[in-house]
Amino acid sequence: MNDKIKINLQIADSNYPLTINRQEEEMVREAAKQVNIRLNAYREYYKNLEPEKIIAMVAYQFSLEKLQLMQRNDTTPYTEKVKELTELLEDYFQKE
Repeated sequence: MNDKIKINLQIADSNYPLTINRQEEEMVREAAKQVNIRLNAYREYYKNLEPEKIIAMVAYQFSLEKLQLMQRNDTTPYTEKVKELTELLEDYFQKE
């Protein structure tokens, strides 16, 4: 059985036919909805701005949020500290 489906998304007054995994449909549609919500908010606030600039601002906002989430979820410093403490404990117990 094929788990792919074809859907049409409307983003920024354009239609985009996509083939996606069936289990991703809800997330894909929600992503398009979020883009449209932000586009409409910017359009309302910046009525005289060109559509390309509004789209660029929305892309920037999503990119910034993604980078902030990635930074917040970076566990590397904690993982390194745990390794360091584990080595210290191993050294201590080997001496005993």
